Amino acid sequence: MERVLPPRGLPRQLVAQSALVAVGWGVYLTGSVVFFTAYAGLTPVQIGLGFSVAGALGLVLPMPLGHFADRVGGRRAWVIGSAVGVVAFLLYPLVGAFWSFVAVLGLQALSQGLTDAGRTVYTAAAVPQEIRVRTMAFVRAYLNLGFTIGAGLGAAAIALDSRPGLLVLVLLNAAGIFVSGCFVARMPAVHTERSAERPRPWGVLRDHPYTALTGVFAILYFSEVLFTTIVPLWAITRTDAPKPVLGALFALNTVLAVLLQVPATRQAVSMAGSARLVRWAALSATAACLVFVVSGRTQGWVTIAVLALGVVLLTGAELWSSAAEWYFVTEVPPPEQRGLYLGAARTTTGISSMIGPAALTFLAVHTGGWGWWLIAALFTVAALTVGPVVAWVARTSRNVHTSAPSA
Repeated sequence: MERVLPPRGLPRQLVAQSALVAVGWGVYLTGSVVFFTAYAGLTPVQIGLGFSVAGALGLVLPMPLGHFADRVGGRRAWVIGSAVGVVAFLLYPLVGAFWSFVAVLGLQALSQGLTDAGRTVYTAAAVPQEIRVRTMAFVRAYLNLGFTIGAGLGAAAIALDSRPGLLVLVLLNAAGIFVSGCFVARMPAVHTERSAERPRPWGVLRDHPYTALTGVFAILYFSEVLFTTIVPLWAITRTDAPKPVLGALFALNTVLAVLLQVPATRQAVSMAGSARLVRWAALSATAACLVFVVSGRTQGWVTIAVLALGVVLLTGAELWSSAAEWYFVTEVPPPEQRGLYLGAARTTTGISSMIGPAALTFLAVHTGGWGWWLIAALFTVAALTVGPVVAWVARTSRNVHTSAPSA
């Protein structure tokens, strides 16, 4: 049971909350585009522009919201973010024009930024260091499980093919976020010592070693872009794999993420161990790129097997990089600035998510396949540089204060 359940107490509460809220998000994400087209009457162009605006907010908001979570406390920021999320989804049925759509997406981006920062700040302050990363791994695993359950419920709602069925998509998520916020509000309070001098929201950018480290993780984030966007395009246009195989590949990733996320954190207990995980992630992504090159030259079941191997390698990169990132964003920053440092990391990966789909699609698909070698070279650079960068981070002194959890 220790392999499938987190430690008793607060870690188990955090995991239960993550599973609960993920079900609602799974329901919503399954049919969000259908809701905006069939219920709200928006055009595909309007939907694309709206999500682009939300993506731009994802670049601007993380650092200020992380700073806010540092000042008001992780739990309070988390609860505020949940309240904003409930309001956003209750307003969804009123969307009938482009600008109201953008406004609701803006509220949703604000909610996600606050809950993300608040959750991380609270978890880092409330959970003992020796089980912190492992707890965050359990949270991620149960999030994936909840998303899967929610996706099934969302598919059932879409199958009703009616406006009430689409309305259920957003109202269920609003209810899930509300219950989750109440759940978080009842968690134990924690206190983090703060320095007398108030840190500036942009001060983290002067921590050049940490900024360099976020650059390494921005490269690793391309592995997730590869899985969600590039691999499906490659499989459909450049291999002979049948389209239903794509569903099986996504299912394979989900199963591996649920089963292996916690074991993947075993090395994330020190700077050296976390650097090793980053190196493994980068090399695994490099190998995946070379495997996908091969998939463009095979046929039949061999193609399917090669694609599956590539997905396994990308999943390994995702799990190892996530475990390492959790260690670095909770252990490197001063305790009173964890939200700010997390925001800097989210901004950097947000840049990757913005430029990644177009750039990687061109390299992998439109070049006919030779661009995979350039992508592999990029991951190799990350593998070679992570050691010196982490050493630079480790020898750079910071204004560190002890964090003392108290109920």
